[in-house]
Amino acid sequence: MQKIKGTLIPIGGNEDKGLEDNEMHTLEFIDEGILYHVVKEAGGVNSKIVVIPTASSIPKEVGDSYLSAFKTLGCNDVTVLDIRSKEDSEKQESISLIKSADCIMFSGGNQSKITDKIGGTTIHDILVERYKNNEGFVIAGTSAGAMAMSNEMIAGGSAAESFIKGAVAMYRGLSLIPSLIIDTHFIKRGRFGRQSEAIAKHPDLVGFGLAEDTGLIIKNGNDCTVIGSGMVIVFDGSKLTHNNEKILQEGTPMTMANLTVHVLSNGDQYNIKNRKVSVLPIEAPFI
Repeated sequence: MQKIKGTLIPIGGNEDKGLEDNEMHTLEFIDEGILYHVVKEAGGVNSKIVVIPTASSIPKEVGDSYLSAFKTLGCNDVTVLDIRSKEDSEKQESISLIKSADCIMFSGGNQSKITDKIGGTTIHDILVERYKNNEGFVIAGTSAGAMAMSNEMIAGGSAAESFIKGAVAMYRGLSLIPSLIIDTHFIKRGRFGRQSEAIAKHPDLVGFGLAEDTGLIIKNGNDCTVIGSGMVIVFDGSKLTHNNEKILQEGTPMTMANLTVHVLSNGDQYNIKNRKVSVLPIEAPFI
């Protein structure tokens, strides 16, 4: 099996950009925040970062916000690549930027736009090839940009209909890390049910539910470290003893027995292949 040399950083959305009141975030933006880690993994402030706001309905505004955020972190080589069609993904300018970048940053929005406009194109092929073969190459994505990293991608679903078959809609992602299903804004939007259904459909995969301002640094396509101010909920269906997803009609309540769920936070680690958690030691309270 080929060793993956690149790094993935999926983010749960609403990461601190150092632009507005960040009372909801508890980590220092400059030296602990999510985007600080993105820059660090890409090689530092002199790395070439390309922001792709394809998923967004307001790509210009989103691109500008990332330009400002990365500038605040001291970065001096940040470009916005505004891809709005498959034709844009085949342009030589787009191809050159993807080939030369140290880090690709996908914005939030609608994840299906990413796969519809980039999936199967030349720059998609380059992204996959560089992720597999280029040491230090980083692909980061927030919200929709994180969800699009998987093969089995959650494309939508109502939290209000949790645990009802058909509440989650699946679509093909960019297949950067086929072993995962990623969901975002997980705590705030109550998405436990739709991730559960996604894992019921694909119990051989691992589900990650990322809270806002929270992400994972994934090395070797396997070794995950939690970053950010919130939680990551891990769904492991490998030991399910009852799963009636395949036999139910849509709209029917589901049953899952022995679904393994972990709650992880900053610094905790997860091994995808072995499905093992390593958590930071608990410090004794100061009295």
